[in-house]
Amino acid sequence: METIQKAAPLLVAALGCRCPRCGRGPLFAGYLTIAPSCSVCGLSFADADTADGPAYFIMMPLCIITAVSALLIEIKFTPPIWVHIAIWPAFIMTFIGLTLRPVKATLFALQYRYRSVEQEKK
Repeated sequence: METIQKAAPLLVAALGCRCPRCGRGPLFAGYLTIAPSCSVCGLSFADADTADGPAYFIMMPLCIITAVSALLIEIKFTPPIWVHIAIWPAFIMTFIGLTLRPVKATLFALQYRYRSVEQEKK
């Protein structure tokens, strides 16, 4: 009989940046560096790779939000150009800084859930 490995709830693993199997061990060793393995359950993170997926899923909505917001501020308030130069790079860096880790953790957890099933069938 095959043993099926349980997975932590997706929100716990994603928003908490935790191990996708146990939901307790930290996923990251640095800001975006994934740890070699879970310090709690021992799951190896070596085979998983999210590649450029997190950046793509952040850049697409960010481009739309920034362009629409800049246009609305320009139409409504007509500020000098230096205001746009000061506001939008700070907004973009803050948005990326706050969302990149959870998005990477989400894609990592989804990859763990669905690739592990495929690997068991081989």
